[in-house]
Amino acid sequence: MQSKPLRIGTRGSALALAQAHETRSRLMAAHGLAEADFEIVVIKTSGDQILDRPLSEAGGKGLFTKEIEEALLDGRIDIAVHSSKDMPTHLPDGLALTAFLPREDVRDAFISPRAKRLEDLPQGAVVGSSSLRRQAMIKRLRPDIEVVMYRGNVQTRLKKLEEGQVDATLLAYAGLRRLGLADVVTSLLDTDTFLPAVGQGAICIESRAGDAPVLAMLAPIHHHETELRLTCERAFLAELDGSCRTPIGGLATVEGGRLSFRGLILKPDGSELHELTREGPVEAAEAIGREAGRHLKALGGPGFFAV
Repeated sequence: MQSKPLRIGTRGSALALAQAHETRSRLMAAHGLAEADFEIVVIKTSGDQILDRPLSEAGGKGLFTKEIEEALLDGRIDIAVHSSKDMPTHLPDGLALTAFLPREDVRDAFISPRAKRLEDLPQGAVVGSSSLRRQAMIKRLRPDIEVVMYRGNVQTRLKKLEEGQVDATLLAYAGLRRLGLADVVTSLLDTDTFLPAVGQGAICIESRAGDAPVLAMLAPIHHHETELRLTCERAFLAELDGSCRTPIGGLATVEGGRLSFRGLILKPDGSELHELTREGPVEAAEAIGREAGRHLKALGGPGFFAV
């Protein structure tokens, strides 16, 4: 039994806090602890403060993790709770992803007062999205649609939609479910036609490598299948040097000791796409992802992601 509260580091958005609370609840249930045995520490990140331009122009994914990781390394927090899709593929020395919670629904949600589906939007409709992947896939499916940069937390984006600033937006269904906002969804986009971001729907927990007491606490809530899927997807992303600067989709699934993976890369304007599927034993999760990344990188060739 720990002698002092376990300090959980998180961003301050409603979704980030919901994920931290879910982690706390699972730890309380696994160890018979009370809320008083935990302290949730809110840390403001650079990504939360930069709202006037795309993250791809401001420095990419690390903007949502840098300050939290510094707090881990300084010993100000004991664990950090993140959305896996926000995590860079390379972590600072001394830190590791040491647990994953069971993965939520990975699909993207279409939200609009004007149409039931993305395909049904009127000609020249305006869709708000801050994700280069979503922007590129929207443009590929509907070149006539105008896609505008759309930053802010979930509630901010929904408010902009309500005010009529855009005709539709796309958000991760997992996040909406965690916020109790599943009822705002107009329709869900099938992964066959709209591949999610690497790590979408998965909560990961980062801690100091080799911190035995913390690792022992996390072990009972760790979900091995999610770890296998994310190991493959993150290896794929690492081979592509993926960040917020590149439109990339990837999804691994596990069934009966076998892992299946589908990945794709797109030009930012949606004009060109390369995709592939791979399958193998779960033990080869990382190798499958890496090989898929190398193959797509070769298919795209030099300068594929240049705008």
